[in-house]
Amino acid sequence: MVAQRLTLTGISKHFGAIRALDDVSLSVGEGKVLGLMGDNGAGKSTLVKIIAGNFRPSAGKIELDGEPCDFSHPKDAQRSGIEIVYQDLALCDNLSAASNVFLGRELRRQLGPLRIIDYRAMHTRAGELFTQLKSETRPRDLVRRMSGGQRQAVAIARTLLSDAKVVLMDEPTAAISVRQVAEVLDLIRRLRDRGISVILISHRMPDVFAVSDRIAVLRRGELVAHKDTADSSPEEVTGLITGAIQAA
Repeated sequence: MVAQRLTLTGISKHFGAIRALDDVSLSVGEGKVLGLMGDNGAGKSTLVKIIAGNFRPSAGKIELDGEPCDFSHPKDAQRSGIEIVYQDLALCDNLSAASNVFLGRELRRQLGPLRIIDYRAMHTRAGELFTQLKSETRPRDLVRRMSGGQRQAVAIARTLLSDAKVVLMDEPTAAISVRQVAEVLDLIRRLRDRGISVILISHRMPDVFAVSDRIAVLRRGELVAHKDTADSSPEEVTGLITGAIQAA
């Protein structure tokens, strides 16, 4: 039986009279991919922000490896091993791949009375991470010259610096070519193979069915499905998202 890496129980979030999430319970196993789907306004972003420490839930609890968590800041979630790759990737186009991987966490060495950035060590470590991900991205490449798939590799490599346990990926295959989509899906599989749990937020049905072990569907802030991908279908998920099917 697969150990549960992240468990959410009875998560609710209210903004005044607005109920963004209502009693959502779901889990993702160690080294498993959970596809999180739902229409705009379904509550996906709110749920992800709660997991990432941006919001505190109005009710409910979060457990990581069976231990209760109380995140009051994104840094708290990050220190616990939860990383997020946002849709815009938050990369600096004018910097190299290695500099982006270490952005805010630069390696330094002592030079007399000064501590200077150790670019050589950063290039070496970034190269190792890209090799682990089987990405063709090179540490010295400038981000502005990269494809969408290479940019995703940089963002994902950044999550590996902190020994991530859970990686949240927000629409990673939006607005990129078919070839680049295949690259990104391979990156997700490699995270999974390293024992890292992935929550994939996506509107792209084929991508979710290609890599996810389980699928969760939100509609109007409520969880209407949480089941093995093999036991569902794109037609069922579409019905759940639109309300043609009430629950599964």
